[in-house]
Amino acid sequence: MTKPSYALAPMSRRALLKTATVAGAATLAAPWILKGARASSGSVNVFAWGDYIKDNMKEAFEKATGITMNLSTYGSNEECENKLRAAGGAGFDLIFPSIDTGPNYYRDDLLQPLDETRFKADQIIPSIYRKSVTLGATHRGKRYLAPFNWGTEALTFDSTKHPDLKFGTLSYGDLWADGLDGRVACRQKSVLVSIVLYLDATGAISAGGGMDLVKDEESARKAFQAAYDFAVAHKKNIGAFWNNATEATAAFTDAGCSIGQTWDTTGVLLHRDVDAKWRYTMPKEGGLGWIDTVGMPRGAANVEQAYALINFLMTPEIGAMMANNTGYNSAAVGAENHLSEANQAAFKMAYPEQAAIDGLWWWPAQTAFFGELRTEFVEKLTNA
Repeated sequence: MTKPSYALAPMSRRALLKTATVAGAATLAAPWILKGARASSGSVNVFAWGDYIKDNMKEAFEKATGITMNLSTYGSNEECENKLRAAGGAGFDLIFPSIDTGPNYYRDDLLQPLDETRFKADQIIPSIYRKSVTLGATHRGKRYLAPFNWGTEALTFDSTKHPDLKFGTLSYGDLWADGLDGRVACRQKSVLVSIVLYLDATGAISAGGGMDLVKDEESARKAFQAAYDFAVAHKKNIGAFWNNATEATAAFTDAGCSIGQTWDTTGVLLHRDVDAKWRYTMPKEGGLGWIDTVGMPRGAANVEQAYALINFLMTPEIGAMMANNTGYNSAAVGAENHLSEANQAAFKMAYPEQAAIDGLWWWPAQTAFFGELRTEFVEKLTNA
């Protein structure tokens, strides 16, 4: 689920985890990046989400490579797209689009293909790198976007009231069990999708593992209708709908909900800052995952420096620095091993096994009909 399209407010895009930086990351990363990049001087012009590249990362890159980073920031995918489109694909060397917006750039020829021999693709989590091919990272057989970071929406629950729930058997179906009247928190936009995944997994409907939602309008309407009918039949369980991080947290702390579908940061912050009884992890049908990427505009003027920066950002140490700065997960292999102690514990809670990551259901590139259909059924569910 890309953050701006489905979940988050512009700029921060969700409540960020308050964490420390990784000590010594620049020192650890420097030899690797210098070996892997031909550029060791010049500059690189970067256009990124406002919270993605903090001063500690900028300073570490410049120290490690001798390349000056000129950083500009944006607060929404639309802002990034529109600025690059107005400049005809020029003005920046790297941008950080959400993966499902790739088709918007391809339509106007705003990006150039990435040379996979010039950046360290093996430093990106293999399952995420492979899956990105079908989510909007490639076009006409060429890769234009590489995964940079990611996050999830899955299940948060009170472990004292739901002691039997655990990774491996936890299911979206647990939201709809008997005896949960008024105890479930969810967001209409995504709970309809998770219900489709649950019904498909149990054989109640056939929805192509949820991909019928973007296959064609007829298939999508059929899947949404089945999810809506199921949600209405079980609506007594719903104690609170939420649409932002504040509302999601309040559903548990103030509205009496004991289980729900939330963003990762909501569940992690409840566990860390409110009470350790709150747990957040992936259901067996797969957490809903979003990916943001790094891409190179067609008119990039500093190509060697841009590849040097991609390689730098995808080292595990710098990936962890980004994660510690923001609370988002890095797509760099091994980044979790360099997280702060608090973030490492949160990561292990959410993704206790590699299977939790490999089994994610990634939000696909949107098709023209998806947004309108989803809005239609969200309004129906809200008013049911």
